[in-house]
Amino acid sequence: MTGTTSERGLLLPRYLREPAEKRTPVGFPGYRSTALRAPLRTPVDLPHRLTEITGPVLGEDRVLPQDADLTLRNGGEAIGQRILVYGRVLDSDGRPVPDALVEVWQANAAGRYRHVADTWPAPLDPHFDGLGRVVTDSLGRYEFMTVKPGAYPWGNHHNAWRPAHIHFSLFGRAFTQRLVTQMYFPDDPLFGQDPIFTSIPAAARYRAVSRYSLDRTQDNWALAFEWDVVLRGTDQTPFETEDDGDVA
Repeated sequence: MTGTTSERGLLLPRYLREPAEKRTPVGFPGYRSTALRAPLRTPVDLPHRLTEITGPVLGEDRVLPQDADLTLRNGGEAIGQRILVYGRVLDSDGRPVPDALVEVWQANAAGRYRHVADTWPAPLDPHFDGLGRVVTDSLGRYEFMTVKPGAYPWGNHHNAWRPAHIHFSLFGRAFTQRLVTQMYFPDDPLFGQDPIFTSIPAAARYRAVSRYSLDRTQDNWALAFEWDVVLRGTDQTPFETEDDGDVA
C-alpha cells in the first residue's frame, strides 16, 4: 500500500493495483448484461479522504452466532449437502483483517434463490433463506455452515447454467475496502461455459475458487471448503468495482 499526504499532514492510503492483464474487465462480450452496466468513460481515480479511510462501525451484538448457520431457519433444517465454508480476510499486505463484516447469499440446494425475481421451477426450501453474516475474529477468520448451492439456468445464452457459487460482500477496515464477489467450488464442470467465471483473467481465476479441506471436513456431518479473501493489492480476489469489473 502507498499513500499521499493531506493538507494537514495526514497520510492517506492508496492501494496497489494489480496489472491490467489480471483485472476482470468491466465489459465482457460473453456476459451480455455487462453491455448495460459497464461505464462508457474511463473511471476517475479519486484520492482517499477521512470518509473513505474511516472504518464502518458495526456495533456490538448486532451480528449473532446463529447468523452464520444457514442450515437452520424457521424452526427446521435446510435440505441439501451440508458444507462448512471458512477462511481468512486479508489486506493488501497479507495481514489478517479483524472485525470485518462478511455477508453471504446463495441459491438453495435446488439452485433457486428466495427472491421475487427468481421464477424458474425449482422448489423453494422453507428452512433455507440463503442469507448469512459473520464478523471476522482477531485473526481475520470467518466460517459459515450452509448447504452446497445448486446450479441454475440464467438465460445468458443457449443452455446457460451458472456453476455452483456463493456471493460474498465484505467490509474491511474502511468503506473503500468493500468487496463483492463470488466463491466457486473446485472442478465444477460448468466453468468453461460460464462467461461470468471466464471473464476473470485466466491467471487470476484460481483466486475465486475454494479448496476442499479434508482436515476441516466433519465426520458424518459436513464437507469443508476453504477460501481466503484478499481485499486489495496485487493478490486481490476478483471483485466488483468501477475499475476492476464484475464477477458477481
